[in-house]
Amino acid sequence: MIYLDYAATTPVDPRVLDVMLPYFSGTFGNPSSVHRYGQQAEAALDSARETVASVLNCRPDEVIFTSCGSESDNLALRGAALAARERRGARRILTARIEHHAVSRTAEQLEAYYGFQVEWLDVDAHGMVTPEAVEKAIDDGTAVVSVMYANNEIGTINPVAEIAAVCRQHGVPFHTDAVQAAGYLSVDVDALGVDMLSLGGHKFYGPKGVGALYVRKGTALVPSQTGGGQEFGLRAGTQNVPYIVGFAEALRLTAGEREQRAAHVRSLRDKVIGTVLEEIPNSRLTGHPGQRLPNHASFAIQGADGNLLLTLLDAAGFACSSGSACKTGNPEPSEVMTAIGLSREWGLGSLRVTLGSHSVPEHVEKFLEVLPALVAKTRALH
Repeated sequence: MIYLDYAATTPVDPRVLDVMLPYFSGTFGNPSSVHRYGQQAEAALDSARETVASVLNCRPDEVIFTSCGSESDNLALRGAALAARERRGARRILTARIEHHAVSRTAEQLEAYYGFQVEWLDVDAHGMVTPEAVEKAIDDGTAVVSVMYANNEIGTINPVAEIAAVCRQHGVPFHTDAVQAAGYLSVDVDALGVDMLSLGGHKFYGPKGVGALYVRKGTALVPSQTGGGQEFGLRAGTQNVPYIVGFAEALRLTAGEREQRAAHVRSLRDKVIGTVLEEIPNSRLTGHPGQRLPNHASFAIQGADGNLLLTLLDAAGFACSSGSACKTGNPEPSEVMTAIGLSREWGLGSLRVTLGSHSVPEHVEKFLEVLPALVAKTRALH
């Protein structure tokens, strides 16, 4: 099998696994315990927090460890919305349909059960949210704004620093989901100007099941998981020390190797984009042609069934993904495909090809050799 789905998950870097292993057995203490075992675990936790803070350019006590990027998104959106309602009576949430479901469905739940009102921000044809769209929608009644740093499905990079500046002007907390972006873009929160930023370890060669949320000092949050008061009272539960240690090491390596990693995948990505658009009739690039993640190629193919194409690719030895979610046997285009204005006939034929550390030119060549025939087959069967 050739793996071309690095936006979904990445393999754990062997260097990351090496630093994790001691904390499963020898150094297994609970960081909340007073004795030496607890002290050793707490020291590992503190060290990991400092490592993450140094990459984010923030204070260690602004880093909250969570179980994943989705939990970080939930804590940020739910926590900030509830706190803003309590403090200012604010009830409006601004976000976009192109967000990961961890944000969009959390916003929908806050509207359905908690009395908030969601306003969906406009996106352009590339799936980008502009500062102007935020400026047009924001007001004193806005509780929180959430706009992702880079889109997981189409790779578009949003102008997060500019959007953050708009929110700051209006005194509204701004959250960005940087889960997909962190592998290739700077996550310096000072330069970005964000109040909250979500990360997930398994997108940059760390383990699944661990994430982090940066929360700028002074940002009011209501915790969504209560209990023993861990993580500065914002996220209760015994910390997952081996995974947190792995997360910190994976982020450290990513920050140090970012430019080399981006250079490695960019030429492969450009080869995929150029060849697909040239050799597959009625195909188009989705997402921004320039402002996109360096490892990310995504397409809409008219008259093709994205899910069937994935099945055929899998049988041919290639792991890719699509944006169309199969609902009870009735496939529908994803919210992202609809948001960027694609018709059902185009939106159902979405294909995402994402590259990573193990990708080599031979993989891309083999993939591009088989793809045209498989697309033709899906069109014939569609």
